Order: sequence, then structure tokens, then C-alpha cells
Amino acid sequence: MEPLFDDRAHAGRLLAPRVQALGWPHPLVVALPRGGVAVATEVARRLQVPLELLLVRKIGAPWQPERAVAAVVDGLPPELVVDESGLAQAGVERAHVEAQVREAVNEIERRRAAYLGDRRTAEVAGRDVVLVDDGLATGITARAALRALRQRGIRRLALAVPVGAADSVAALQGEADEIVCLATPRPFLAVSPYYRRFEQLTDAQVIGLLRQAATDPGRA
Repeated sequence: MEPLFDDRAHAGRLLAPRVQALGWPHPLVVALPRGGVAVATEVARRLQVPLELLLVRKIGAPWQPERAVAAVVDGLPPELVVDESGLAQAGVERAHVEAQVREAVNEIERRRAAYLGDRRTAEVAGRDVVLVDDGLATGITARAALRALRQRGIRRLALAVPVGAADSVAALQGEADEIVCLATPRPFLAVSPYYRRFEQLTDAQVIGLLRQAATDPGRA
């Protein structure tokens, strides 16, 4: 299959005008680390709005870690969202998910300390929020994030991704007010083939992108 994007930054630059076309005044752009940060940085730059993070840790099938069957969302307390149909299809016992929750919470706490330090995240209540990731495969991570944001009293909620599985995009229609997805190719096996360069971002790269976003003019 032919790649659609050079890298995540290129995808973000293509995605940004479509998000801007929603016409939402001064929304808050929220990235899903790690890969979503590189896409969201470009969206926030185009819109000249703040960039925030929502820390979500997916739990994969034992023999296929990239196949998410559940996700844990940062919060007080952390929230677990389980894809029950995905569990059944993958033949995964719920006990596997429950055994991974503590590890997922620990990793979320580590990333929060590394990425944010003592900085408090922006209040989302009453805001228009655009959740950004680098792609949508099973959709469980995005579903968990959207539900967590909805519970925090936001005004309107959009999901923006460069590429996604058509059935996953359709399944999330009820979770967001708007979904922006540039491409839904069929068949869809994974996100990575649609990028020429899709290396895992390091913590240092994420921190660098956040610092860059914080110093860009006009993002108050």
C-alpha cells in the first residue's frame, strides 16, 4: 500500500485545515502521547491554540501487544475502558486485562512526571476540545479518551486523526460531536503502513514538542 504521509508532522499539517474548518473558536487541542503529540503540535500551531495531553495507556492482547483490548485513562481515579467484543474476538480473558492495569497506571504516572512535571493541565470544563492521535486502528484508546473527556464537562468534542479504519471511525460516531479523518483506506491492517516514517517517539522528543508548543506565539 502507498504511504499517505511522510511523517506525523506532515500528517498534522494536512489535518490542521480540516480541524480549522470546524469553525470552533479557540478550541483546546489535546494530544494522545506519544505519537499523537507530533500530529497535534501542527494542528495547535495552525489554530494558534494551546496544546495539552491526555495520558492513556492501552492494554494489548498477550500475543499481539499492538492490538488494544482495553485502555486506562489518567484521572482521579484512573479509568479503565474494556473492549468486550475485542476481548472475545481475540480470545483474551478479562483476567489478563485486570493483571495489566497496575502496570498501565504506573506508566501513566511516569509519563506525567516526565512530560508535565509540576505543571497543571488546563481546565477543560466548558471548552471545545479537539482530541488528536496519529491514527485509529481498533479505536479503544480513542474511545477511552473521548469518554474521559466527556465526563469532564466539556462543551463540544471532536476527534481528529489523519487515517483510520472505517469501521472504527463509524463505531466512534456516538462518542464525539465531530470526527475528522482524512482517509479510511480498505483493507486497513495497521496505522504504520500509511506513514513513510513511523518511528516510536521518545520521551525526549515528546518533551521537546511540548516545550516548542508552549513557546509558540499566540497560544494563550
